[in-house]
Amino acid sequence: MNFLIIGSGGREHTFCWKLAQSKVCDHLFVAPGNAGTSRLASNLPITENDFKELKKEVLFYNINLVVVGPEAPLVNGIHDFFLNDPDLADVAVVGPQKQAAQLEGSKDFAKEFMIRHGIPTAKHATFTPETLAEGNAYLENQTSPYVLKADGLAGGKGVLIIQDLQEAKKELKKMLIEGSFGEASKQVVIEEFLDGIELSCFILTDGEGHLVLPMAKDYKRIGEGDKGPNTGGMGAVSPVTFVTPAFEKKIKDKIIEPTLEGFKKDNISYQGFLFIGLIKVGDEPKVIEYNVRMGDPETQVVLPLLLNDLGVLFSAVANKTLKEEKIEIAKKSAVTVVAVSGGYPADYEKGKVIEGLNTDSKENIIFQAGTRLEQEKVQTNGGRVLAVTSFGRNHREAAKASYTQLNKISFEGMYFRKDIGNDL
Repeated sequence: MNFLIIGSGGREHTFCWKLAQSKVCDHLFVAPGNAGTSRLASNLPITENDFKELKKEVLFYNINLVVVGPEAPLVNGIHDFFLNDPDLADVAVVGPQKQAAQLEGSKDFAKEFMIRHGIPTAKHATFTPETLAEGNAYLENQTSPYVLKADGLAGGKGVLIIQDLQEAKKELKKMLIEGSFGEASKQVVIEEFLDGIELSCFILTDGEGHLVLPMAKDYKRIGEGDKGPNTGGMGAVSPVTFVTPAFEKKIKDKIIEPTLEGFKKDNISYQGFLFIGLIKVGDEPKVIEYNVRMGDPETQVVLPLLLNDLGVLFSAVANKTLKEEKIEIAKKSAVTVVAVSGGYPADYEKGKVIEGLNTDSKENIIFQAGTRLEQEKVQTNGGRVLAVTSFGRNHREAAKASYTQLNKISFEGMYFRKDIGNDL
């Protein structure tokens, strides 16, 4: 089979790395990819939302299966584009259709879905520019801290947690009236604050059967001790040590099964990954959000622990035979640490030469994200530049190995957190 992966980040490099090992993969393509994917596959210089150009390349290279990495093309309806084009009728897409992708594309849509199907989540209300006054009144009836979320896609940065009421009102106005998160904040969801520890649950489904992948915990904030602004993710750990068999059963019974049953009740067709962002409040799981793709950097710790042939699993999704597959997980821990450009998540420079990339091994894998190849040298080309995933008997051993590996890599302005996994 010929596979095309859409996207350019660390998640897509990880897909590449895993699919390159598949017995059913003949040729592997990535659009647009990065310097790391170019070592494993053929990069195609096409942006993720250019569906017409993607179609041309899919037909030219006889692509059998398309794996959509990021959320934007899914929310923009790439799966529907393929379904509705007779020329692409034989091409399978791993990633949900546009209706289902609203679970990530609109937080209000996701909240209403959860309420409708009795899935535990934070209390909320949704406001528009026309209902700003009602939003302020709603805030006055809440207790600190105040949680404001841009309804649409904001690259993982559209969530504000604010201690002061007046500051919360000020930010609500900036979001709704001034468009501080652009189109994403033309609606804002105000949520009850949930106090607990977060984790990520990943499911692969063909709409009938499903597999639950290893769970992970990611670290979103730029600073150590989880301080500073949100980022796309600074590191991740898997498995999650506080997920006991009893707690895992609660996740299955109260969240996973009602979610999948909700798809059927609402006539939502879903093929692909479902990422459920959870929080453990006391001893109960609640849903913070749904994402309709794998997480980044969680993919970098989850997929290396998966012993299954990923190409076979994707084929099973396409053929709706996932019920016949069983998940196989390595009995070890994985820790990913992300190295970012100086200044990220604010302004940062690109074009810094990266040294030490040829030092990885089976136990220390370097997944590239914001990189490009210029005159045979790998340079920085984004905020999150690369991630190092290492393994061990436990997460502390794995973390130590990741940091040892990171110290062999360098580029001007390079920064990474030194506390990934320390809270577990």
